[in-house]
Amino acid sequence: MSYSLPSLPYAYDALEPHFDKQTMEIHHSKHHQAYVNNANAALEGTEFANLPVEELIAKLDQLPADKKGPVRNNAGGHANHSFFWKGLKTGTSLGGDLKAAIEKDFGSVDAFKAEFEKAATTRFGSGWAWLVKKGDKLAVVSTANQDSPLMGEAISGASGTPIIGLDVWEHAYYLKYQNKRPDYIKAFWDVVNWDVAAENFKAAK
Repeated sequence: MSYSLPSLPYAYDALEPHFDKQTMEIHHSKHHQAYVNNANAALEGTEFANLPVEELIAKLDQLPADKKGPVRNNAGGHANHSFFWKGLKTGTSLGGDLKAAIEKDFGSVDAFKAEFEKAATTRFGSGWAWLVKKGDKLAVVSTANQDSPLMGEAISGASGTPIIGLDVWEHAYYLKYQNKRPDYIKAFWDVVNWDVAAENFKAAK
């Protein structure tokens, strides 16, 4: 089994004006495709080639030394982007158990958003910001490059089950927002698919 580029569940322009069509098309069809191609090349002929990508990146410590870097970067990129695309949609709203948990663990939705925006803004260089479930609590964490909380603290410096994630690599926003990463982060709240986030939260219990 080799990995393949997942289709988006919406058109490239579906998130306009918040996330622009050109960026979405290049991000998905070029950047994500490259991660898929490189991951497949790194895993070809190994016993790990048939693992679901989320399972694979949780087992990086079991890979041969010469495979760890390429798999971490490229299978990580495939896993992160596959998660990211599913978590985007306009017109959904935060509610139910997830909203209650956010209010309990952060004090308010606004306090959560402020903490998430800080994590995304202050991630130096390329990386991701995440809302994760750790035990019975929610937490905001960030990871470098294409690392994921699924990789665990020892590798990525973070752990937990992702509920929402935001790509803060420049390729995710530079065509529309140039160097204004904070504006892109603010726009993210208009395209979070809270329905999928709620499903992720329920599944993480």
